[in-house]
Amino acid sequence: MVPVPLTVTTVVYQGEPGAFSEEAVIGFFGEARERAAVPTWRAVFEAVADGSAGAGVIAIESSLAGTIRETYDLLAEFHDRGVRIVGEVGVPVRLALLALPGQSLDRIDRVYSHGQALVQADDFLRSRPWEVMTTYNTAGAARTIAERHEPRAAAIASPRVAALYGLEILASDIQTGDDNRTRFAVLGLAWVAPPEPRMPTNGRRTTLVFAVRNVPGSLHRCLGAFASRGVNLSSLESRPTKRARWEYVFWVDADADAADPDCAAALDELRAETEMVRIVGSYPRVADD
Repeated sequence: MVPVPLTVTTVVYQGEPGAFSEEAVIGFFGEARERAAVPTWRAVFEAVADGSAGAGVIAIESSLAGTIRETYDLLAEFHDRGVRIVGEVGVPVRLALLALPGQSLDRIDRVYSHGQALVQADDFLRSRPWEVMTTYNTAGAARTIAERHEPRAAAIASPRVAALYGLEILASDIQTGDDNRTRFAVLGLAWVAPPEPRMPTNGRRTTLVFAVRNVPGSLHRCLGAFASRGVNLSSLESRPTKRARWEYVFWVDADADAADPDCAAALDELRAETEMVRIVGSYPRVADD
């Protein structure tokens, strides 16, 4: 990947042109917004944290494969550097099998893609005895096949990638299910005004992480702080702290703004019960289709 100079107006995303993360940038900011690909999710966070890019877009959850745990770990790591979730965007996932011109399904024996895409196309992949290999990005897998002129190989990626890299579509809509979507978080700095989304929104969402005390009933009381005030929690997941064995923190998505009176009161009660609470972002919730 050739490095692209970044500016404060650039939106960075992980992968290659044609990746679903680039589709997320376009969906949130528009086609005209300056954007640049970087090789890793950490590089997205670094560019936002040091101010070399104005915003970043990072995958956070798949409706089929679940949450992307590395994203949560990076959100916790970069919190002290001011990186916050300032928006979100959902991208429909349509997957295709791409290969060099002139190839056919019967000639393919190797399939490359990102791990998440391989999970999302598992039913299709199990239909043939292919060798399946993980790469860092869906569009990157397609680009590699094109640059190497690699026969008997195919990539799983968005159909729009085929035209970008001179490949042909051997099979379309190979994803499992018809309602497969990936939710992307838009990253910005806490002290910078957040961007306005271009798509319809439905209320607000607050993402936070907390650590409970190791006493009976602590988690029950933490969750009860929200339930007693009618604040819905749409997501709850535990992650290792990485500081000590068998210690965990809890990640929560609350369907409210942190400044709303009921949510603010719940957060005050939560802080009294826990060892740590961090608000990772309060932002417009993308409207469901």
